[in-house]
Amino acid sequence: MAGVLSGVTVIELAGIGPGPFTGMMLADHGARVIRVERPGTSGRFGDGGNRDILNRNRERIELDLKDPGAIAQLKELVKDADALIEGYRPGVIERMGIGPDVLLAINPKLVIGRMTGWGQDGPMAPLAGHDINYIALSGALHSYGRKGQKPTFPVNAVGDFGGGGMLLAFGVVAAILHARGGGPGQVVDCAMVDGAAILSAMTYTFLGNGQWRDERGVNLLDSGSHFYDTYETSDGKWISLGSIEPQFYALLMEKTGLADDPDFAQQMNPAKWDNLKDRMTALILTKTRDEWCAIMDGTDICFAPVLSLREAPQHPHNVARGTFVEDGGMVQPAPAPRFSATPAAVPKLAGR
Repeated sequence: MAGVLSGVTVIELAGIGPGPFTGMMLADHGARVIRVERPGTSGRFGDGGNRDILNRNRERIELDLKDPGAIAQLKELVKDADALIEGYRPGVIERMGIGPDVLLAINPKLVIGRMTGWGQDGPMAPLAGHDINYIALSGALHSYGRKGQKPTFPVNAVGDFGGGGMLLAFGVVAAILHARGGGPGQVVDCAMVDGAAILSAMTYTFLGNGQWRDERGVNLLDSGSHFYDTYETSDGKWISLGSIEPQFYALLMEKTGLADDPDFAQQMNPAKWDNLKDRMTALILTKTRDEWCAIMDGTDICFAPVLSLREAPQHPHNVARGTFVEDGGMVQPAPAPRFSATPAAVPKLAGR
């Protein structure tokens, strides 16, 4: 496959969620990713599944890693690989006989990417968990939700995929570059709790500078303000507004007929936000989503309709950019980001 990572070989010990996401990101951009699956699991959703988008663009082999012969085969693969990625609890690959000391003795330039929720050390390292728990411990989950309501978790975007899979992909590529530049191979300890924390760097900046109250739904970017939120329309659909800067806010006021309203002129007065949000809510409810699109599309209001998963691939902007592609009857996000000289190939689902 063409791509910016052409010439990179990665061994992926099969798992679910953030580990496969890392493999997908690397494979999408040209790395040769060999997914090692347990015998009998090929074709099953969530563990080698042919219709799991996260497993696309891979080579796949079956090895029973409880079998010494299979371990020997894996060690042969490692000799010529740039990286191995795994998502087991700490200590598991050591007990298999393929811990970092063993693998680095075979290939001193190898990068070993280790994906866990709590990290390779620390008092919680051996414990089970899921995305919701990792983002909770990082402080991130506390900031997601509306005023006076319970925390609302953003599906698995922040822990599993942003703070986990994406961070591991970055770490693996960075460590490969270091090794190819003359440095040693090494372990990349990717913990989703760490990743969720680093994704919250801006929020911690605001907090540390006294620009963020440590509670939900009362701040500029967490649904506290009337100009940065989602609103229901008269047909039961939704729009999003993000009119922060004065010039964008002025356009919002113009298009909603509120330009001469003295209360709305006090954009950055938090004491006004609750009342202004109530008024904005009532106003947006007077028109359908399409009617608001007709008014606000093509402007710098910072506006977009809230599209469903089935609607998003059909939006003209996404169609023009090829943001979504189809393979095997599955609509799926196209590889990202875009590279001008080494574009990624059209993705292929596993088994195709």
